[in-house]
Amino acid sequence: MSGTHSPEAVKKLLENMQSDLRALSLECRKKFPPVKEAAESGIIKVKTIAARNTEILAALKENSSEVVQPFLMGCGTKEPKITQLCLAAIQRLMSHEVVSETAAGNIINMLWQLMENSLEELKLLQTVLVLLTTNTVVHDEALSKAIVLCFRLHFTKDNITNNTAAATVRQVVTVVFERMVAEDERHRDIIEQPVLVQANSNRRSVSTLKPCAKDAYMLFQDLCQLVNADAPYWLVGMTEMTRTFGLELLESVLNDFPQVFLQHQEFSFLLKERVCPLVIKLFSPNIKFRQGSSTSSSPAPVEKPYFPICMRLLRVVSVLIKQFYSLLVTECEIFLSLLVKFLDADKPQWLRAVAVESIHRLCVQPQLLRSFCQSYDMKQHSTKVFRDIVNALGSFIQSLFLVPPTGNPATTNQAGNNNSGGTVSAPANSGMLGIGGGVTLLPAFEYRGTWIPILTITVQGSAKATYLEMLDKVEPPTIPEGYAMSVAFHCLLDLVRGITGMIEGELGEVEAECQTSTETASSPTQSSEEQELQSTSSDQMDKEIVNRAVWEEMVNACWCGLLAALSLLLDASTDEAATENILKAELTMAALCGRLGLITSRDAFITAICKGSLPPHYALTVLNTTSAATLSNKSYSIQGQNVTMISPSSESHQQVVAVGQPLAVQPQGTVMLTSKNIQCMRTLLNLAHCHGAVLGTSWQLVLATLQHLVWILGLKPSSGGALKPGRAVEGPSTVLTTAVMTDLPVISNILSRLFESSQYLDDVSLHHLINALCSLSLEAMDMAYGNNKEPSLFAVAKLLETGLVNMHRIEILWRPLTGHLLEVCQHPNSRMREWGAESLTSLIKAGLTFNHDPPLSQNQRLQLLLLNPLKEMSSINHPDIRLKQLECVLQILQSQGDSLGPGWPLVLGVMGAIRNDQGESLIRTAFQCLQLVVTDFLPTMPCTCLQIVVDVAGSFGLHNQELNISLTSIGLLWNISDYFFQRGETIEKELNKEEAAQQKQAEEKGVALNRPFHPAPPFDCLWLCLYAKLGELCVDPRPAVRKSAGQTLFSTIGAHGTLLQHSTWHTVIWKVLFHLLDRVRESSTTADKEKIESGGGNILIHHSRDTAEKQWAETWVLTLAGVARIFNTRRYLLQPLGDFSRAWDILLDHIQSAALSKNNEVSLAALKSFQEILQIVSPVRDSEKPETPPVVNVPVPVLLGPISGPGLNRPFVRTDSIGERLGRYSSLEPPTVTDELEDLNLWWAAWNTWYRIGSESTKPPIIFDKLTFIPSQPFLTALIQIFPALYQHIKTGFNMDDLQKLGVILHSAVSVPISSDASPFILPSYTEAVLTSLQEAVLTALDVLQKAICVGPENMQIMYPAIFDQLLAFVEFSCKPPQYGQLETKHIANAKYNQIQLFAPAEWVALNYVPFAERSLEVVVDLYQKTACHKAVVNEKVLQNIIKTLRVPLSLKYSCPSESTWKLAVSSLLKVLSIGLPVARQHASSGKFDSMWPELANTFEDFLFTKSIPPDNLSIQEFQRNESIDVEVVQLISTEILPYANFIPKEFVGQIMTMLNKGSIHSQSSSFTEAEIDIRLREEFSKMCFETLLQFSFSNKVTTPQEGYISRMALSVLLKRSQDVLHRYIEDERLSGKCPLPRQQVTEIIFVLKAVSTLIDSLKKTQPENVDGNTWAQVIALYPTLVECITCSSSEVCSALKEALVPFKDFMHPPASKVQNGES
Repeated sequence: MSGTHSPEAVKKLLENMQSDLRALSLECRKKFPPVKEAAESGIIKVKTIAARNTEILAALKENSSEVVQPFLMGCGTKEPKITQLCLAAIQRLMSHEVVSETAAGNIINMLWQLMENSLEELKLLQTVLVLLTTNTVVHDEALSKAIVLCFRLHFTKDNITNNTAAATVRQVVTVVFERMVAEDERHRDIIEQPVLVQANSNRRSVSTLKPCAKDAYMLFQDLCQLVNADAPYWLVGMTEMTRTFGLELLESVLNDFPQVFLQHQEFSFLLKERVCPLVIKLFSPNIKFRQGSSTSSSPAPVEKPYFPICMRLLRVVSVLIKQFYSLLVTECEIFLSLLVKFLDADKPQWLRAVAVESIHRLCVQPQLLRSFCQSYDMKQHSTKVFRDIVNALGSFIQSLFLVPPTGNPATTNQAGNNNSGGTVSAPANSGMLGIGGGVTLLPAFEYRGTWIPILTITVQGSAKATYLEMLDKVEPPTIPEGYAMSVAFHCLLDLVRGITGMIEGELGEVEAECQTSTETASSPTQSSEEQELQSTSSDQMDKEIVNRAVWEEMVNACWCGLLAALSLLLDASTDEAATENILKAELTMAALCGRLGLITSRDAFITAICKGSLPPHYALTVLNTTSAATLSNKSYSIQGQNVTMISPSSESHQQVVAVGQPLAVQPQGTVMLTSKNIQCMRTLLNLAHCHGAVLGTSWQLVLATLQHLVWILGLKPSSGGALKPGRAVEGPSTVLTTAVMTDLPVISNILSRLFESSQYLDDVSLHHLINALCSLSLEAMDMAYGNNKEPSLFAVAKLLETGLVNMHRIEILWRPLTGHLLEVCQHPNSRMREWGAESLTSLIKAGLTFNHDPPLSQNQRLQLLLLNPLKEMSSINHPDIRLKQLECVLQILQSQGDSLGPGWPLVLGVMGAIRNDQGESLIRTAFQCLQLVVTDFLPTMPCTCLQIVVDVAGSFGLHNQELNISLTSIGLLWNISDYFFQRGETIEKELNKEEAAQQKQAEEKGVALNRPFHPAPPFDCLWLCLYAKLGELCVDPRPAVRKSAGQTLFSTIGAHGTLLQHSTWHTVIWKVLFHLLDRVRESSTTADKEKIESGGGNILIHHSRDTAEKQWAETWVLTLAGVARIFNTRRYLLQPLGDFSRAWDILLDHIQSAALSKNNEVSLAALKSFQEILQIVSPVRDSEKPETPPVVNVPVPVLLGPISGPGLNRPFVRTDSIGERLGRYSSLEPPTVTDELEDLNLWWAAWNTWYRIGSESTKPPIIFDKLTFIPSQPFLTALIQIFPALYQHIKTGFNMDDLQKLGVILHSAVSVPISSDASPFILPSYTEAVLTSLQEAVLTALDVLQKAICVGPENMQIMYPAIFDQLLAFVEFSCKPPQYGQLETKHIANAKYNQIQLFAPAEWVALNYVPFAERSLEVVVDLYQKTACHKAVVNEKVLQNIIKTLRVPLSLKYSCPSESTWKLAVSSLLKVLSIGLPVARQHASSGKFDSMWPELANTFEDFLFTKSIPPDNLSIQEFQRNESIDVEVVQLISTEILPYANFIPKEFVGQIMTMLNKGSIHSQSSSFTEAEIDIRLREEFSKMCFETLLQFSFSNKVTTPQEGYISRMALSVLLKRSQDVLHRYIEDERLSGKCPLPRQQVTEIIFVLKAVSTLIDSLKKTQPENVDGNTWAQVIALYPTLVECITCSSSEVCSALKEALVPFKDFMHPPASKVQNGES
């Protein structure tokens, strides 16, 4: 108490004491002077003590009697105020522990006086308490006096005082015992010699006890005396006492200080001698009393049991048993027997309730129960107390159901409660409400009409009593209905929980110890230690034997009673929680019996749970077949009453949650499952899951029950064997409420976990489980024979699940497991065998994927063991089983493919075993397996299996069940080839090694090695097998397969052919490729032409593929293209083979026959192939030959699409160059350059083929009908496009004959018309001027030739004229399109596209040849510009031909089909003449050009004065442009022709002059409207002609009279005409008055005026001697007429007039002398 000893506290204490004393002296000043004096002397005393002593508190304590005295005197005054003050002061001193023993005695005496005067009672109690609790100075007599004082105050009139005093008494009693405990603690270290106490020694022999112990002893002894109604020895002065209070005090001491009684013999003695007899004596009224027995029957009246005493006695008994059982073995036996008796039905209700509460207190202490068992049940002649307790509880529960409670006065209405309609619903309708679900029911038990509610009374495992705690009640309380039942129920539960928990804990310890001891024993140790160990372990063994005996005895003693009671309760329970608890108890008991090996009791509990799981009358049939039959009807004898195990009552008011079918061969109606059944089922699952190891033979029982439940609930197996909710297949389908629906997943989950936990079972338990499952499965198979009803698959599914979780030790159960499942697979019921297969395949897959130790790769025996059942499945004929087998193979491949090793032949065999007739799905699955093998596992399998893979893949290609499979298998072949290519070297090595081994074996046996393509090396043979397979597929009846196979074959050869040895190529060409071409050509030419109606119902076939012939055409195209490509890209390999030219000829022959086939697609494709083999770049001869095929500049035909195999998307890794590879594969040198001659022969062969194709295909047919075959434009285009490439190779020998042949083909090709259907695609529209690609090609061909001639030797130049002829023939097409035989063609603009009549015969349309002709003309001009001077060109009159050709469009002018034609013709003529005329003049003397001049003159004439009329819609601007063209022609004449008249024939010049004259005069065009006439007069043209005439007339000396005459005549005509026009104009002007003249006339006059001025200008420029005098006279004669015009009104005429008059000034001379005859 450091707080009260600190200096501050001491100082404060002194101050307080002094102030208290002052206060006291003040209060007592008047009435009590002695007290006042005492107080004042007290102050001085305190001060003195404080001054003199350092240890103030100790000094105060010494003098405490004097210090306290004034206060005691104050209390003596009996004045309330003073008394209170004094008591407070005294308490303060006590709390600072400064009161000595003497002072304490004085204080107590003072308190006693106050008590007797009934003063300050509460304050007194407080003071006593402070005095006794702060220290231990009060002893012995003083102590007893203080205690008596408290007791006395407990029995006053005042209620508050009584209660306070009671509390104080309790506290003081506790303090006394606490002092003793503290004293023991202090003396614990001093070892005492215990004084032997005589057994019968006097009760007062307490001399041995220490002071505090003595006080405690005296107190306890007197309490016993008081309860027994005897006088106390020590508590002198007691006046009254109650038994109930005494019992409570006894109980609290016994409960709180058990160690005191156990450690001190004196106290133990008190227990035995005083307490127990007392209790037994007090119990007697309860024992004798029988409820309902009349008093008259016994001689003396029986005392009625008194509730408060009885209840307190039971509390004391509980404490005695709990705390002092070891001391009071015999007494406890009596107590326990009493307790059991109190449960009898004839005792009062309250007594039974309190007794049950007491028993409950025992049941939560398993160690105590164990002691009972050891002390009584296991002793030979003792009562079987433990068994009796359990049985008593059981019969108590049964009695509550069987005997309605009566006779308790407090519960009068209980018996009639069922009809009372009180708060508790009557049992009659209780169940119904549950089903309706509207009302929540009270939890209750209900059995045969007796309805007992379940009350929540306690937390499990703690016995919290209700009535044992009612210490304030005097009358027995009303016990609610169901209370006793609820407590009894909890007793059972806690009993089971306690016992099982305890035994299992101990078992666990024993097992752990055994383990450690075996471990230590196995480790090497010193011998002494070993001996110790052995001795300890033998001790352990003894201990265990003893323990095991106790455990077994406990279980044997209680199981019958427990099972009877629990089964009854389970059946009666309507509450889920209660049911759960009962089941848990049954489960833990079953598990415990199992662990202890008590088979009978184990099976009994399991049977009980199984029965609970199944519907009421169902259970018996199933369970009675098992060993449990003996138990289920056994009656257990309990206390002489023969209580049979009550079988479930059918009218149970449980909610029905499921209706299903019973599992039987002939199911009768339906059965109902309640929620309780489901709960039991979950318990059963729980039991099997957690305690499978101890079930042994009861597995049969458990599994049979589960199978029936699963069946009723309609759970069906799903993957892995787990059961999932599914619908029942036949009969009235299972009905499940939503409640149970949510439960089902949980149940199925637990079911699975149950079998998962089988992995923790030891081998023996596992075999028990598997045997049980197999026998269940056999039963199910028997039931499923002969009908196709849904079988029970429970056993099969669970066998699978068990197998899956026990993979780590699969060998021990593989054979029985798979053997049974293979039998199931052959069962006629499809559902049954399906599950057999499912289970078998799942196990195989799991077995292969499991991580075995050692791994499978090192344990091939195990691997083959696991795979064997898969092989055995092949012998089963059911297709569904085969499908499962294949699916399994597929999954094995997916997970294990890379580690199959020796298992490969087996797996491939399973795939290959599928026949064409076995249905699509089987084939498809087998094929999926194959796909997987090819994509992922080729590298992991032995190379010898590769050939099998190729064969299997090929056979799938030929299967005709499913097209996609065939196509994909071709893709696989491509992938395989790709693999061969990438892994070539390794495969080759392995195969060669294998080959050597086989060769050796064959030699030993003396047989030839039999292998396809034998002489070739094995790796090449692999390739040839692949090619041969693909070749077979190329002529499959299905077009898609052919197409795919063809593409793949050629891609493969193209991509990987380089791996083959050189000699093998011979085989490839002749045996594979040409063989294929022959077969395809034959099939194509004989194919059916009938139209195929749309395939498979709704698949539309494109019209280009709607006959077999058309489909074969595609194949032909593909094959030919493929072969051509190989010839092209691999020519450097093929040429050295020896018979290359023969192969070349055959190939050309194939191309020719294809090109001439009457099928556009084939013929076009043939040409594409032709192109391909011609555009061969000469092979590069060095070792760095690039691997890519030469870039071909001809587009691959669109019809084919890119040729590629399905797997072409991966790049080919080229490991080395071709040269090296060739070197490696053949002993020859890389192929040497073949001589050029041979090459030339090849090319000329090609030219001949080309010519044959060209002439055959373009020759017009003799008769035309609607089936006539006319080659298509693309075909002709391609044909012509081939020529340039071909020509490059043959140009050296190309002569005029060949050119002639070429010309014929070109001309015919261009003449071929097109079908009106095709025209929109070839020509965008008629109006657009474009060349078709065919026309382009023709011009290109000629261009190539022309260029070749240009750079070629002299002798080639004679070909120029031929080329010109060819081109000029094309130019003529512009005005006169060519004819194609007798075929009538329409002009393209008039052709009707047959959009409407799709199937009307197509019209044939001549093309728009204008653009082509015009382009040809441009080419002619170009070529002529280059070659004008060439000898051949001059000699062959090329220029004349050109002009002659151009004359046609020029003379037609506006009548040409296209306006552009004549314009181009003019410009071309001008260009050609500008080059050609000089050449012509040069060669004038030779006469080579004589015939040209008249042609030219006629051409000019026809053009300048055309007879064709311009179109009406010609605009003015257009007209002016056209006029300017005419002007250009005149300019050409004036610059290029007239100046050189001497070199030109006279007739020609004359013709020109006539023309010019005509131009200058007849300029007016007559076809125009009045308004436009002035512009249409070709004014410029006339002017140009006129000027040219003048220029030509006056510039030179007149060489011939004829010429002078021409010009003079021209002038006079002109002037005469001018005069006439002017005269007419003046007349009209005068007549018209104000009206303007017509525009036409005005224009005319203006033109005349302009001509006059031009004429005068021209005359002036000319040498005067060239002008005739008459001319001048005529000019001057115009003057007066001009002057007359001045009056005109038109301004335009005036300005023209002004210009005409001005030049006349030069004629104004002064008049001269008369001149004779016009000569000066």
